[in-house]
Amino acid sequence: MADKYKIVFVCLGNICRSPAAEGILKKMIEDQGLANEIIVDSAGTSGYHDGDLPDHRMRKHGSRRGYRFDSISRKFTSNDFDQFDMIIAMDDSNYHNIMRLSPDLESGTKVYRMVDFSQKYMHDHIPDPYYSGADGFELVLDLLEDACEGLLRKITIGDK
Repeated sequence: MADKYKIVFVCLGNICRSPAAEGILKKMIEDQGLANEIIVDSAGTSGYHDGDLPDHRMRKHGSRRGYRFDSISRKFTSNDFDQFDMIIAMDDSNYHNIMRLSPDLESGTKVYRMVDFSQKYMHDHIPDPYYSGADGFELVLDLLEDACEGLLRKITIGDK
């Protein structure tokens, strides 16, 4: 990879799923010595939580697994299509909201669903744990770890 490859994860509020995916992938990238090659960010389709840290429950569950979820929430905009090589949605609602902002057909080809990269799990979306208990947060982390491994494999060795 000659230039830095740029990925943004997107969920609704950018306080649970997308910052968790960002933190998980960043750790995987660091562990593999790829920090100079890949940039990771996250955003939300709403601006409900602009400027906030990730949900305290997600940070707590992530820290138990060795992750730091410390990004600051921001809203996804059409400008992100110019800034990122891959735009990854957590569910179909996020996907459709992102696609509505796509400036052209070519830009829309950058948009994926997170579950497109799942290797072990057969979920059709990454569920929002915001209104769930501890089990919901743990499930989301399991799903994100699996999909982040698949994503990193795809971008580093082209595995489909």
